[in-house]
Parts: sequence; C-alpha cells; structure tokens
Amino acid sequence: MSAVEKPFWSVPSSELFEQLQTTPTGLANDEVQRRLSSYGFNRLQEKKKADAITLFLNQFRSPLVLILLFAAILSIFLQDPISATIILVIVFVSSILGFWQERGATDAVKKLLSIVQINTTAVRNGEPSQIPLEQIVPGDVVILTAGNMVPGDCTLIEGRDLFLDEATLTGETYPAEKSVGVLVPDAPLSARSNTLFMGTHVVSGTGKALVVTTGKKTEFGKISESLMLKPPETGFERGVRRFGYLLMEITLIMVIAIFAVNAYFGRPILASFLFSVALAVGLTPQLLPAIVSVNLAHGAKEMAKQKVIVKRLVSIENFGSMNLLCSDKTGTLTEGKAEVHSTIDIEGNASEKVLLYACLNANFESGFANPIDDAIRAKSTFDLAPYKKVDEVPYDFVRKRLSILVSKDNGYIMTTKGAVPNVLDACAQAETTNGVVQIADVREKIQQRFEDLSRQGFRLLGVAYKNVSADRISKDQETQMTFLGFLLLFDPPKPMIKNVLQNLQTLGVSLKIITGDNRFIAASLSTQVGLPGLRVLTGPELHEMSDEALLNQVNDTDVFAEVDPNHKERIILAFKKTGHVVGFIGDGINDASALHAADVGISVNTAVDVAKEAADIVLLEKDLGVLVQGVQDGRKTFANTLKYVFMAVSANFGNMFSMAGASLFLSFLPLLPTQVLLTNLMTDFPEMTIPTDSVDSDMVQKPRRWNVKFIRDFMMTFGLLSSVFDYATFGVLLFILHATADQFRTGWFIESVASAALIVLIIRTRQPFFRSKPSKYLLFATLAVTIGTVLLPFTTLGTLFGFVPVSLTFLLFAAIIVGLYILSAELTKQFFYKRERF
Repeated sequence: MSAVEKPFWSVPSSELFEQLQTTPTGLANDEVQRRLSSYGFNRLQEKKKADAITLFLNQFRSPLVLILLFAAILSIFLQDPISATIILVIVFVSSILGFWQERGATDAVKKLLSIVQINTTAVRNGEPSQIPLEQIVPGDVVILTAGNMVPGDCTLIEGRDLFLDEATLTGETYPAEKSVGVLVPDAPLSARSNTLFMGTHVVSGTGKALVVTTGKKTEFGKISESLMLKPPETGFERGVRRFGYLLMEITLIMVIAIFAVNAYFGRPILASFLFSVALAVGLTPQLLPAIVSVNLAHGAKEMAKQKVIVKRLVSIENFGSMNLLCSDKTGTLTEGKAEVHSTIDIEGNASEKVLLYACLNANFESGFANPIDDAIRAKSTFDLAPYKKVDEVPYDFVRKRLSILVSKDNGYIMTTKGAVPNVLDACAQAETTNGVVQIADVREKIQQRFEDLSRQGFRLLGVAYKNVSADRISKDQETQMTFLGFLLLFDPPKPMIKNVLQNLQTLGVSLKIITGDNRFIAASLSTQVGLPGLRVLTGPELHEMSDEALLNQVNDTDVFAEVDPNHKERIILAFKKTGHVVGFIGDGINDASALHAADVGISVNTAVDVAKEAADIVLLEKDLGVLVQGVQDGRKTFANTLKYVFMAVSANFGNMFSMAGASLFLSFLPLLPTQVLLTNLMTDFPEMTIPTDSVDSDMVQKPRRWNVKFIRDFMMTFGLLSSVFDYATFGVLLFILHATADQFRTGWFIESVASAALIVLIIRTRQPFFRSKPSKYLLFATLAVTIGTVLLPFTTLGTLFGFVPVSLTFLLFAAIIVGLYILSAELTKQFFYKRERF
C-alpha cells in the first residue's frame, strides 16, 4: 500500500522522507508494527487461510458430502432419526480424519518453507537488519545489491553503478540503469530512472532506496491479476484431474442406472436415492485429497532430512518423474571454490603485472559477490593503498567483462578482466617480453594457449589495461586496450562426483551440463567426471540454430558450453518438447526464466533472491549427492500415492459393482445406505497409513508418470476379480445358508470389508506379498479393521447399523472365500504386471 498520492518519482527524496514520516536511519520496530496494521503485509495477493476452522469446513466442499447432509436432514423430517444420526456421524468422522491429516501436513509445510523465506536488508532502529520481504512497509529504507529482489516501489536515495532487470514490467531485455534524481510527473514507466519497482531485481551495482508503496499498490501489484497466473499444471496434477473425470463418468452412469432400476421395481424412493448416493460415495476415494497432502508433506519432511526443502509440494511428484537434469558445473560437479593457480603472460611466463591488474579489478568492483573475485583478492599480496577507485563499468552477460578505472600519481588506468575472447575483442595490442605488439600478430598464439590450458581443466580470464586521461569511463571506451595475459583458475571436481553421477544414471536420470565456460574446459571436466560419449554444442552455434534444428540435436548433446543466460530456457524447453521431465539447477541472477521453464526448478539456499523465489525446490547444500536421495524420496512419495489410488479403485469399484448387480435381482437393498457409508469408512482406515509404508526398490529405480489408462485397466481387472468373490459370497448366503435380508447384509459387509482391507497387503507391492514387508502401521490398521469388522455385528453398535450376529459356518465360508480371493489376487497381479508396463 502507499502513503504518498503525488507521483513519488517527481518528489525530492527529502520531501518523501517528510511525507512518509521516516528518516535515512529507518523506522523503529514499534512504528513498523503500526504500519503493518495500517497498510497490511507486503503481498500481491492474500494468502489462503489455513486456520483450523477453514481446513475443517473445506472437508464439506464435496457435492457428494453435501448431498449426504441433505439426505440426513430429509431423514429427520421423514421421522427416521436413527438413519440421520448414523449418516451425520459417518460424515463427521470422515471429515475429522481428512482434517487431521491435512492439518498436520499444512503445519509441516509451514515449518519447512520458513527455512527458505526471502529476506531483504532494511535499516531498522538505525542498523541494517534481515527482514522477511512481506514485512517491508512504506517508509522503510532498504539496501540492495546484485541478485536482490526489490521489495516494493522505491525511490533511489543512493546508488552506484546500479542496473536492474525490469523485463517483468517493461519487457526490456537489457538491464535498466538507475540514478538519483527527480523526474517529471508524467514520466513513462520505462523512463523512471530514479524508481525501483517491486518484482524487479538487481543485476549489478549497489543502492539504498526508500520504500514508498508495497503490495497491491505497486506497479507490479496493479497488474498482478494478469501476471499472477496459476503455475503450469504438473504431470501429477493432470493425472489426478483425468482420474477424477474417469471416476465421475463411471459414478454418474452407475448411480443413475441403479436409481432408475430400483425405482422401476417399486422400492422406496428415499431409500433408493440414499442407496444411489451412498454408492457414489463408495466409488469416490474421498480421502484422496487428504492422502495426497499427507503423502506430499511426509515426502517433504523426509527430503528435508536430506537438506532438500520443497517449496511447491506437487513438484515432489515431478521430482520423482524427472529423467533429465540440467546443471551448471560450478559447485555441482566441482567444489565451487575457485583458486588462482597462476597468472601468466601470452608467452606462458609467470606475470606479477597480470596479477596486480587483476587484483585492482577484483578489489574495487562493486557488483555482485562471486567466488572468482574472492579468490583473486585472497591471492593478492600487493599494497593497493596508492590506488583510488574512480569509476566502474559493471559486468554484464553481453560484454562478459568488467572494467575499473583507478587513479595513481595523477594518472588514470583502466583495467579490464573477463572472458578471454571478449577481452581480446577490446584489445588492439598485447604486451610481450620484447615489448608491445599488434594483437593481430599474436591472436592465433593467444588462442592456441587459451585452448591448450582450457583442455587441462583451467578456467581462464583475460586481463587488459589502458591509460586514459578522463575521470569517467563507459562501455564505449573498452577499445584500443593492451592485452596483458591470463588468469588461471582451478576448481577441482568433487571427490565423489563420479559415484553420484553413476547413482543418478542408475535411477534413470541423465545429466546435461549447461555452462558459460568455454567448450574446452567443459569437455575436460566432463571427461574427468566420467560423462560418456561427449558431444558439445556452443552458444554461438545455438544462436544460429532454429528451434526445429535444436529439437533434432538436443538429445544427442551432452554439454552446452559458452551459453548466454537466454539460451538456458530455450534448451530446457527443447528437452521438454522431446518428452523429457526436466530438472534445472540454477542459482544465478539470470536463471529465473529457466527455473520457471523446467518441470522442476531447483536452487540453493545461498542463491540470489530471484533464483530462490523462482525455484520449486531449494537445496540447503549445492550438492548433487543430496539430489540422489531427493529423487528417491520423490519416487517413494509418488509410489505411495499410487498405492492409495490402486487400493481405492480396486476395492471400491469391485464392491460398488457387486452392489449394483445384486440390487437388480434381490428383492431388498444389498446394503442399507448407512452400511455402504460404513463400508467406505472402514476401508479407508488402512489406506490412511499408506504415507508411512515402505516402498520396494524396483519402484524407485526408474522415473514413472501418472498413467490413467494403466489405472483404468487396474481398476477393471482387480475390481472385477473382487466382484467374482462377492458373488461367491452372495451364492453362499442365498443358496447354502438361506440368509434373511439382515443376515445377507451382515455377511456381505464382513466379507466385503475384510477382503478390501486384506487385499491392501497384496496390491501394495509388485512382488509376492510375503517378500515385501509393509510398515507396522499399515499392518496393524489392516488387522485391526479386519478383526473389528468380524466383531461388529455382535455389538450394540452393530445393531444400530442393522447388523445381526452371524453363524460360525458363515465365518468359515467367509474365511475360505477371502483366502481364495487373496490367492487369486496374488496370481492375477503377477500376470497383470507382466502384461502391463508401467
């Protein structure tokens, strides 16, 4: 929100401080609390409430649940309070279970997200402090450096070589330079050079700014409705949606048909209606949202133990499905700790002058912190006191070089370092031991030395200088320079990286390297870490290549070298179009678009704000080793989610299909509506423990995706198998035991729930059930439900549901039928998985 009505870019900063009732020393903590109450939190849209009451009420959003509540009220009016009470109790218990599961999942996720929240540096009580971005208020004074996100619309009060990426607002590709000043009120957005906008981020330089507006009152907030689009649907979400459509179609057809048939036979309309609705509830895996939430939260907690923080829960499923990982080499394949190996001239001799000029450049640069400059400063033994910084041309990803102007003894020296080809382009001559020569005479020699050293695994920077007379420099003055020599940097491969890459390969995840380094060092490192069949594609080649040509080559390429930041997104989109589930690791200023484009955007907790904000998953350590465990945990989560679906659709579909068929030839309802609801509730108890279940190793060894056709085939196969034994039970009850209506319902309830509970132990694994050990919670819940189902008819509670005690003879028949069912399901499972590939 804003406290200033007049366009603030046209108001001097001194007046803004008065209007906002603040000072350059910032706000006091108690004043911040008052402003938070007045202006609200710094959010583009309000967070969805996740309090206990809201979560509980959300359990009643299902149309089927609402119909049941309506039916319960109708039963009261029709003077059937017992049925109404039973329906309400079952609905309430089911809702409590869903609420309990989701509440635990929500609390767990909140704790995990707090680890990787975005902070900004604000001056509070006169001291710089790290403040959560959403707690920034109008009147705050913030300090910004490269990689920081701008926390609100601000006016610049101090700045040095400050460049911002404003592409989200203006669409401009190149960074916008910012400076202190006052503009006319009608200055267009792209011309507001004194204004920093929320939603943009710092590319280079430093600045101090006064926050004027926050949240929805910012320029970004005004268009947030169009910009804040729903994140792209993941493969898992798409699978759940299609699965929902499948169940809806089956349920609708079956319910309408059953209601029509029962009405045709003259059975009570209300009972027929309730029976149809109960069938619909039985077919619907009501706990699926809760089970999915709990599974994902459980997976997130397990991954957090491996130092992998999940920001967007549904990305866990994509993480498990990932079969291709794109990554830079620095810090993932290598130690990420650059060391200066040596500094040499163009003839290969050690050169102190090269090191001195590199130290001047690194010591005085004011852009984003980076390990290369840290390594150069650590190598320095020079007394730099005689040198004074005068000006700077910050590094950018087009020039790929950084220039610093220093003064000494009333003279000015411009020193430049950067990528060797780019520094050479700015040079007209080169220094040798025999003096200065024209660059054209030694360019080939320099290029050959550059390639030879790169093949040895060194990263090379070029160093050049130029004596100038002016006290200001710009990009245009990066010409006619003198090339001094090379700065050799070494970043060794991580000790266990070969094993890590082999583990990823075993899991079906291929690694593709995307790096800005030259092709030679990229190829050298790839050989060292054991990447086979090396094929390299360079940035210049990519630039000349059409999208269609890239699609034809992308799968055959192992390393993308010398790439610009905008190439990364293009490469990832090409991989996605060829059918891969792509993960991308990025931590840099220009990685945000690639992180958004990937199926799984992965960053690190030390990344710049804009990269961390764009990521789905944040690593507390930049280590591919933790990713291996993360992929395994993602696949376990996916496998356990599918277990619930398999269990629900096989048991539910079989039972409901049997009930639908039985209602056609029986003179009474095969189960009362309340008994159908109880059946559904009882079978849900073992399934609630699935998040704790162990997962077979074969389910983790390769990426898997949601396959609705496979689920449909599974449902038909095991549902119909279940129905065969249901009808066997019907035969025993009707033709051998000559059961009454109540005895029939009781007998089938026992067989139905017991078989649905025990079958969980069979279909939870692809292996023979005795070779795969279930979790103790799943085993206990299964046995408890089975025993409870057998005992229920002999209790007062069973009487309320309309059950009656059954004979020992029936229990023996039921045990035989359930045993044969389990044996048949085990054999069918082996045949099914041989025929179906998933």
